Amino acid sequence: MSIVVTGATGHLGRLVIADLLERGVEPAGIAAVVRRADKAADLAAGGVQVRVADYDNPASLKGAFAAGDRVLLVSGNEVGRRIPQHTAVVDAAAEAGVALLAYTGVLGGPAADFVLADEHKATEEHILASGLPYVFLRNGWYTEVYTANLPAVLEHGVVIGNAGDGRVSSAARADYAAAAAAVLAGEGHENKAYDLSGDTAWSFPEYAATVAEVAGREVAYHDVSAEERQEILVGVGVPADFAAVLVDVDRAIGRGLLAGTSGELARLIGRPTTPLRETVAVEVRALGA
Repeated sequence: MSIVVTGATGHLGRLVIADLLERGVEPAGIAAVVRRADKAADLAAGGVQVRVADYDNPASLKGAFAAGDRVLLVSGNEVGRRIPQHTAVVDAAAEAGVALLAYTGVLGGPAADFVLADEHKATEEHILASGLPYVFLRNGWYTEVYTANLPAVLEHGVVIGNAGDGRVSSAARADYAAAAAAVLAGEGHENKAYDLSGDTAWSFPEYAATVAEVAGREVAYHDVSAEERQEILVGVGVPADFAAVLVDVDRAIGRGLLAGTSGELARLIGRPTTPLRETVAVEVRALGA
């Protein structure tokens, strides 16, 4: 039996493997599923198994899993392609007879009514239909989704959105990784769904104020209409279809769908979630700002 992490060289996958190792899981008991072996050379050098497979190539997935494995399916990052990709992984896991399939979905599960949630809901339905023992890790937003845009925010002194006074209960990516590792290495999680989010929900004016305080410069939040936000995103090179998804997410935030603070993430990882200010400070220091 191995603990298998798909998307293992991505941001989340690497953190999950690091957390498993910190928990004392032997490297030989961990398998990293990757599209390119060379990108996992450091993992292999540390004793982690490397299994090469591609979500877009169902035949390659046949060797990715074995009977008794505990598998983390890290959701793909290509919006619009994830249903066939995830279906291929689930089918391969079912054929292999894995002992557990954990999936990184979206906060709210079936109740999430925004476009970005559709592929996650379809994946959960397929997992249920497969009959596999499962865990749904319904992740809220990563704080890093926002701090990734700090260079532009600091350059222009503005955060732009169409979320109104909506709030986001984000947490650091490492928090969600720790929750996945706790489930994979722990017991008693079969056939459960966890709504995972940060301990505190923040508004975009509060986010802008936090960036301003940490960076020591003026940063404001400008709330715009959905139509204006679409135009702004397309104007800076975001494809129109994906821009529409981002605009729709802000609408969902405005409706309160990403503000839930269930406490389940903190309970799974055994500590408070990483505060917004801490993540912002780390990223601002990295930028030398």
